[in-house]
Amino acid sequence: MLAALSRSLGPRPASLSGAAAATGLVRWLSTQQGANGLQVVLEPLDGPNEGIFWLTLCRPDARNAIGRQFLRELRQCLATVAQELTTRCVVVRSTVPGVFCAGADLKERAGMSAAEAAAFVRELRETFGQLDGLPMPTVACVDGFALGGGAELALACDIRVCGRDTQFAFPETRLGIIPGAGGTQRLPRIVGTSRAKELIYTGRRVDVHDAVRMGLATHIAEEGSAEEVALRVAREIAQGGPVALRLAKAAISLGSELDLASGLRVEEACYAQVIPTKDRLEGLAAFKEKRQPRFTGE
Repeated sequence: MLAALSRSLGPRPASLSGAAAATGLVRWLSTQQGANGLQVVLEPLDGPNEGIFWLTLCRPDARNAIGRQFLRELRQCLATVAQELTTRCVVVRSTVPGVFCAGADLKERAGMSAAEAAAFVRELRETFGQLDGLPMPTVACVDGFALGGGAELALACDIRVCGRDTQFAFPETRLGIIPGAGGTQRLPRIVGTSRAKELIYTGRRVDVHDAVRMGLATHIAEEGSAEEVALRVAREIAQGGPVALRLAKAAISLGSELDLASGLRVEEACYAQVIPTKDRLEGLAAFKEKRQPRFTGE
């Protein structure tokens, strides 16, 4: 599929040939598609990265600010990848240097009526809920600023891998508003209520080391790029069976909102769904035969 996309977009740099990592090819494809007017691009990887998708933010002229087109394309990409039954991990990343996502497009927002602004924020909240609710694991590759809605976008992912210069902030109160795309709810669930209140009340920026200490970031790319580390994490995830990964995510996501006894019943129900699968039998056979399992998502 990547080869077909490459041919449709014309010649690519010689450095992205044969032995080049899939990362380089996908970055080039995303750049080309961004130049063709797309602001959010969904790309499947292949070879050793099969089962992983890049979800790329590519609106360089506005630092990936979230406007109507950006949000529409994000929703379309999420709806598409949700149907991919063998997908094991989605990595959300930016091709804009130094920026993951600068938040809402305030210039566009300024031209909206009160009703239009309310409708847009509602759609933004629903879209991030769509990301949060993807059945497969998700990784946010945050390399640079994640501000306001950009930080909320990262919060909607299961895991956050961050570059050394990453900064998070929730500056909405300084603009006379509050986080409206899930930040007031997801942030306290990740860093705790008191810490979330402080970050939202003050709007202060959090560097990557503070982010790791409070649980806002999961990994720091101390060596290599955040993209390389995010892809390595995604490859580790992708060693699991697609059905197992989805049910593990469901058990954790649903159960963590309940008391322990109810959560254990959720776990029991999810486990019951893996018992009749071909993937479970393949996992047992691979263990017995001392080989890597070949999961099919069935």
